[in-house]
Amino acid sequence: MKDIQFVYFDIDDTLLDHKSAQERALVDVYNRFQEQFGDTDLSAVQQVYHTHNVALWKQYAHGEIDRPFLQEQRFLRLIQDLDLRAASHEEVGSYYMKQYAEHWIYCEGAYETFTYIADRYPVGVLTNGFTEVQHAKLARFNELRDRLTATVISEEVGYMKPHPELFKHASAKAETAPQNILYIGDSYTSDIEGGQNAGWNVIWYKPQATNIPNGVDHITSLSELKDQL
Repeated sequence: MKDIQFVYFDIDDTLLDHKSAQERALVDVYNRFQEQFGDTDLSAVQQVYHTHNVALWKQYAHGEIDRPFLQEQRFLRLIQDLDLRAASHEEVGSYYMKQYAEHWIYCEGAYETFTYIADRYPVGVLTNGFTEVQHAKLARFNELRDRLTATVISEEVGYMKPHPELFKHASAKAETAPQNILYIGDSYTSDIEGGQNAGWNVIWYKPQATNIPNGVDHITSLSELKDQL
C-alpha cells in the first residue's frame, strides 16, 4: 500500500469493543430488572433489543427518525414486546447507558496497533456514534485522544457514514487528498463502501474471514496492519 499520508480508524468494534460492552450492559439490565423480566430468558431480552436497535439505527442513518426517537423506542419496544409493565423505558435506558460505559475496553491488539501506526502517520477517528458518548470514550482512553489529528463524529457534521459528505468533510479535516487516506473499519456498508466511494484506501477489519468481496483488503487481526503498512 503506497502513498498513505493519513490513517483514519473507526471507533466502535475497531478500536473499542462496542459489542462486548453492549452485551455486558444488557446482562446488567437483565439482572437489575430481574423481577420485571420474570421468567423471560436473557437470550430473549437480547434478541428483542437487538432486533429493534438495528432497525432503528438503519432508520436513523436514513434520516427517517431523529435521535430522541431512537433512544426512546429501543427500550420502549423492548418493554412492550416483553410486557414489562412495571418498568419504565426511561429507567431501563438510563441504567443501560450507565452500565454500557462501565464495560468499555479495547479490541484485541487495538492499542498496540494504534500506537504503532500513530508513531508513523498522522491519525484520526471517524465514527457514527452519538457525540457525547464518543467524546466520553476518547476522554476515558486519552492515550488515543491525545494522538489524534482529526476527530470526526457524524452527529457533529450532520451526515452519517456512508454519506459522501461525511467523508469529504473528513478528508478536508485531515488536509489530505482522498487517495492518500487509509481507513480501517468493521462495517462493510458504512466503512468500506463509504470509504471506497470517497476514493479512500480501505481495510476491512473482520475477525471472521468469510464472505470477503473480491478486491477488498481485509484483516482478521489488527496486528496485521503493521504488515499492510
